[in-house]
Amino acid sequence: MKLIKSLVAASAAFVIGFSAFAIDGTEVMSHVYNRQKPDFTQASVLLTLAKNGKVEETRKVGEYGRSKNDLEDIVMVFLDPASVKDTRFLVKANEGKDDDKWIYLPKLKQVRRIASSEGSGSFVGTDFSYDDMSSRKVEDDTHELLKESEDKGNFKDLYVVKSTPKDPKSSQYAYRISWVTKDAWIPTYIEMYDKKGKLLKVNEIKAIKKMPGTNGRVYNIPLENVMSNVQTGHTSTIKMVNILIDKPIDEHKFTTDFLSTGR
Repeated sequence: MKLIKSLVAASAAFVIGFSAFAIDGTEVMSHVYNRQKPDFTQASVLLTLAKNGKVEETRKVGEYGRSKNDLEDIVMVFLDPASVKDTRFLVKANEGKDDDKWIYLPKLKQVRRIASSEGSGSFVGTDFSYDDMSSRKVEDDTHELLKESEDKGNFKDLYVVKSTPKDPKSSQYAYRISWVTKDAWIPTYIEMYDKKGKLLKVNEIKAIKKMPGTNGRVYNIPLENVMSNVQTGHTSTIKMVNILIDKPIDEHKFTTDFLSTGR
């Protein structure tokens, strides 16, 4: 009888232990990539650049987003100050290949395609690189679940996943470690390591807001996103204000023609 009880207890412990780690890193990041997003978003954005905590410049940006066939397109229009006014940027997601990116630079009066080799370059003088402005495909990396529950920043009980490029040449980072919310599947804290294995940048979501969309849907919208270069002490903060959800946007907004004309 004691032997039977011991076997039952051992089996129960095995089941509990197995269920606690039933999800793996790839599944976590698949949920992140495939989480429900609004059909359309429009927002006024404040983009603040700072060095060692001292504000250098605040920019005003208009942002438009569209999710179509599970692919996201984003347009950013710089409105102020004069040094970046009328700069326009477009990212169009693709199935099974890298996103397409274009930028319109008013001084040159032309739209320029961002080559994949330029992905590590600074996005309009910020701490975000061009590649940071779009998401990597899940299959481009191997994903290891490091911890099933850890608190980080303003959020609690997060999955911790290490993502390493399958092809080291495909990323400017040697690897990334992401802290992912279990309810919204949003990476709220990401550490990015350079090719020498040293921490280079930290991307932190400070706040998330639930916002209603159409057909009774509710979305989790990040409101404040801070990219910090820990090696230089420079930061770039994106703060969303005046957000509209699921209000249709003319498809022309997501074209290179719009980039070149602004209308």
